[in-house]
Amino acid sequence: MAEITLVEAVNLALARALQDDPNVIVFGEDVGANGGVFRATEGLQARFGHERVMDTPLAETVLAGMAIGMAAQGMRPVVEMQFMGFIYSAIDQIINHAGRLRNRTRGRITVPMVMRAPFGGGIHAPEHHSESTEAMFAHMPGIRVVIPTSPARAYGLMLAAIRDPDPVIFLEPKRIYRMVKQEVIDDGEALPLDVCFQLRDGSDVTLVTWGAMVHETLQAADRLAEQGISAEVIDVATIKPLDMDTILASVAKTGRCVIVHEAARTCSVGAEIAANLAEHGLMNLFAPVMRVSGYDTIMPMFRMEYDYLPSVERILSAVHKTLEAS
Repeated sequence: MAEITLVEAVNLALARALQDDPNVIVFGEDVGANGGVFRATEGLQARFGHERVMDTPLAETVLAGMAIGMAAQGMRPVVEMQFMGFIYSAIDQIINHAGRLRNRTRGRITVPMVMRAPFGGGIHAPEHHSESTEAMFAHMPGIRVVIPTSPARAYGLMLAAIRDPDPVIFLEPKRIYRMVKQEVIDDGEALPLDVCFQLRDGSDVTLVTWGAMVHETLQAADRLAEQGISAEVIDVATIKPLDMDTILASVAKTGRCVIVHEAARTCSVGAEIAANLAEHGLMNLFAPVMRVSGYDTIMPMFRMEYDYLPSVERILSAVHKTLEAS
């Protein structure tokens, strides 16, 4: 069994879904002949044909409308937006139709569609290619938001998203598309949605993260271990609906929490997690919840990009501050 990257795991999951379910269809800009900007769909059109894997015009509003219409009529479309920064013209369709059809029809029509989008910074691209606005989609009723952070989780969560009866925004952290390899069994087994994954057990502080920042957070946990500090690491994975039970249980054990994400700080998913901890876990906290995040600015281009993204050093500093608090 060969080790594969995260983007290869996405490809493997899409191939499995296309093979197992004739109602699955993949489409988007350049996903067919070219295999997508990041080659996530490479080889799928040759294997499954032009009717199952389709290239489309450069028109995100049209792509969203096509996906919703197909899903409402029983198909399971997987549509790719080339970058998260190109998705905004489709928001009208996503919030007013994809997220509302189940409620509008009192359950008679569901929208089992997946909208994939590479997201986040760290690849030295222009700012509209480096968006991390997951909180906006998490705020939309009726929309599930999933973010894989390893090859195995990308494979299992993609299959779960395709099989889910409701619309899923599937955000793929492109900075770690090819960062690590992992053995992935192509057995068609999905991973559960709506739950966090505990990546590391710990007793002194809980580190909560998602997306590409899982990489820096695990590095920080290694550094902390060298200092005799035991950090529990939680990958949120599904940020909507949010599995607060796992986070609250961890904080009840450690008494401290640092939330790490690259999205802008204000009105972020990190702020929602902190608010939930204040409402439901306050009596278990020994210190204020700390947040390590991006800044309330547009992602700076190229040379300053890594000044924007949270670093291992910033995470360590936040952990030491929460440990020093009485």
